[in-house]
Amino acid sequence: MEPALRFVNVSKDYLADGARVSALNGVNLEIGPGQFAALVGRSGCGKSTLLNLAGAMDFPTHGEVFIGGEPTSALDDARLTALRRRRIGFIFQSFQLLGTLSVAENVETPLLLAGERNARARALAALRWVDLENLAGRMPHQLSGGQMQRVAIARALVHEPSLILADEPTGNLDSATGNLVIGVLRRVAAERGVTVVMATHSAESAAAADLTVRLRDGRVEETAAR
Repeated sequence: MEPALRFVNVSKDYLADGARVSALNGVNLEIGPGQFAALVGRSGCGKSTLLNLAGAMDFPTHGEVFIGGEPTSALDDARLTALRRRRIGFIFQSFQLLGTLSVAENVETPLLLAGERNARARALAALRWVDLENLAGRMPHQLSGGQMQRVAIARALVHEPSLILADEPTGNLDSATGNLVIGVLRRVAAERGVTVVMATHSAESAAAADLTVRLRDGRVEETAAR
């Protein structure tokens, strides 16, 4: 079976003050369909860079990134936009909900932008899946942090992606609420067959993943399956 995400000898360099800085260096990695993977390591180890490459938001200096067997470097702008809208969901530490929109409107926005039909019905179904349909009419400021992150998960799921990328999804939450969010992400992988790749500083969150990828100085230091 084709990996959901594959990195082949991937390096990523940036220029900082005229000097070349290596954010990733020769990374080889495979994550399978429906697998829940945690990226761990100190700040600056390359976790965020790896997520950006996995989401086709950036591209390698060397090597190749494959999403569902498709090399991102071979896609033009239109196909990249379609890839992100249809096959990838994003979850952020800061939730990034639109404060002027209701919960349901936040969740249906990706569908409206893509011109999809039945956006409200699909948004309510996604909210039902994270047990928040009863809050569909509330505004983000009326929610707890955990509720906002579950709304963000519903928004990431609403277009039925095959890959979800989560950047420190429990970083702004207390331990109990963070564990609840991690439980939802585990369900996303186990029950919906979606590949989840999560960057985290939390050892407790990482322990819930099927695969732990430890990064150090831009290299994969260790991979461990649960």
